[in-house]
Amino acid sequence: MQELITRYRRELHRIPELDFDLPETTAYVRRVLEQYPCRVFSPSRGALCAFFDAGRETSAAVRADMDALPIPEHTGAAYASMHEGKMHACGHDGHMAMALALAGDVAAHLGELPRNVLFVFQPAEETTGGAKLVCESGVFEAHRVERIFGFHLWPGIEAGRVVSRPGPLLARSSETSVTIEGKSAHIARAEEGADALYAAARFVCGAKKMIDELRREEGACLLKFGKLESGVARNAISARSHLLGSLRVFSDRAFDTARERLAALAREVGAETGCRFDLHFSEGYPPVRNDEALYRLVRAALPEMLELDEPLMIAEDFAFYQRALPGVFLLLGIGDAPALHADTFDFDDRVLAKGVEAYRALLRME
Repeated sequence: MQELITRYRRELHRIPELDFDLPETTAYVRRVLEQYPCRVFSPSRGALCAFFDAGRETSAAVRADMDALPIPEHTGAAYASMHEGKMHACGHDGHMAMALALAGDVAAHLGELPRNVLFVFQPAEETTGGAKLVCESGVFEAHRVERIFGFHLWPGIEAGRVVSRPGPLLARSSETSVTIEGKSAHIARAEEGADALYAAARFVCGAKKMIDELRREEGACLLKFGKLESGVARNAISARSHLLGSLRVFSDRAFDTARERLAALAREVGAETGCRFDLHFSEGYPPVRNDEALYRLVRAALPEMLELDEPLMIAEDFAFYQRALPGVFLLLGIGDAPALHADTFDFDDRVLAKGVEAYRALLRME
């Protein structure tokens, strides 16, 4: 199996594609799947599914994401990207390789499994959330899917170690943009203006206090602004500021509360400074929250799995599946590897067999 997984991973690594535009990748995945006794079909734009019918009443699903990143590769690997400016820098090649190897195992042992198995290969995890379209297609209802599993490769965790936690695992991410309109004036006559730069500073400081309070009420959350643009000259009051940041929370309630309190803060600072605020929050991906009842079964099936003490601030569109049906998302350690999304990201293919072993155990759970 290791030889097979390595071949899948490296051949897929050479042909990275982006977003929904995945012709080579989906053709490769289809070629592998069509050698097995399954029905291969596309449920939604850019996605590919394989249904293994074991004659059972219900099904379990396994998800792998297929898209890469618009990053020029600098690994120097013999199997480096053949597509200039594109790279599998987040491990999706590994996710696909595990699922394809697992498909072969399912084909060989289909009669022993307690459920049918649906493989979901989805596009656009890195961009607009291809998982949402898969959920909206009705494919889970049509195939009586009652649970879904997925993996993400993870640097900094012992190579081959499976890690997860019940409840919140990964955050809801919202791109947060704030535009502040003031009025310019010479700094010598500052009282005639409305200082959009000062208003931005007041807003950032107030937002820090707000998120600290929300953390005490709701648990882990984060709001940071990474970019501020304001003003045109050192001796003129700024007439406009633009803040770009990211809000990360682990529940819809926390998200709604943060938006309401930031809107109230904007009104307060606007009244104080004479500036007008416009706030925008992207919907982003929901938080990844592992179904606690299903997680207990996973914990029993994977006794060596480690449990995280705290959820992580990264976002993942696997969350859409968990809103459609019970699901558990897991992390597979790849050891001391470069960071995700780095142009040098690479890992030891041998860890992928551990992921397949875990999947095998999960599909055999009653």
